[in-house]
Amino acid sequence: MTKRNKIIYWVTTLWLALGMVSTGIVQIFKMEEEAEKMQNLGYPLYFLTIIGVWKMLGVIAVLSPKLPLLKEWAYAGFFFVASGAVFSHLSNGDSPEELFGPLLLLVLTVLSWYFRPANRKAILVNQ
Repeated sequence: MTKRNKIIYWVTTLWLALGMVSTGIVQIFKMEEEAEKMQNLGYPLYFLTIIGVWKMLGVIAVLSPKLPLLKEWAYAGFFFVASGAVFSHLSNGDSPEELFGPLLLLVLTVLSWYFRPANRKAILVNQ
């Protein structure tokens, strides 16, 4: 892995972790603005707790030096939640400003996953 790729990996991963932790906290505590957004999108409020807790667990997995298979699941979860948010806002006719956060997290997820070092990848063996 080149030095450039390592820098890209760590910058995107740390920003991704910061974004997921900050939004996860807001969701776990069901802050008023977040609860209003969720209701406006038509989702039940208990989704906030579920998504927030899974974001926290995903951050732990992605930042952990081990657990490569769990990391893959965490990246997949981040991708699903961010892309789901984008499509939810689009289908709801929300303003472009509402798309910025989920799109940023989606891009950071893909970049972090793509540039992750070999020792952080799950190696699948054909049997």
